[in-house]
Amino acid sequence: MMTEWNAACGPDDPVLVVPWSSPDGELAWVDLREDPYAVNEIPEAEEHPALLAALRALNGTRSVVFTAKCDVWPIDEEELSALRDELLLDEEIAKEGLASYLDLVWRDRAVFVSRHRMEQMLHRMERMLSELPNSLASAEMTMRPAVVDLDGSVAEGFALSLYIKGIGVDAIEAEQRWDEALRAATAILRSKEITSN
Repeated sequence: MMTEWNAACGPDDPVLVVPWSSPDGELAWVDLREDPYAVNEIPEAEEHPALLAALRALNGTRSVVFTAKCDVWPIDEEELSALRDELLLDEEIAKEGLASYLDLVWRDRAVFVSRHRMEQMLHRMERMLSELPNSLASAEMTMRPAVVDLDGSVAEGFALSLYIKGIGVDAIEAEQRWDEALRAATAILRSKEITSN
């Protein structure tokens, strides 16, 4: 799978804040660690079984991360064209696409607060994801600043935005490729190798 990572940690880059709520108050962070059944409050999870499985796994008690935000959307023609170029695919093979993102926060405070440790994790994830055989999917990881204020304890550190994209000859195949890639990325984040030194 084509994989890359970057850092968006400049003074003008957005900061992930947990907990969060939208300005109109209609959307807010759902703490799936405390209430796994609250996943039913996330419409995208109901529509996409791979996202539902990822949210359950990544917020489980043995997960090294927890989720802060997510979304799924069909890839528009401009993004699809760029993805075809990156993956070196003909237009006939890649007519439709599906993308998602998950904002992830490391539970281990030593990793969360350390840019160096986060970069080590990203290098490790990049290597593991790039070894996957899926040629019709890509993974992009963006390290960004984060502020987490849970239980009255404010911590500043770094979060990971994980973007997964799948493409195919039609919407069904694109979702299948995306599904496979998201499940594989989730398995990597749940593996023991991700935390090994």
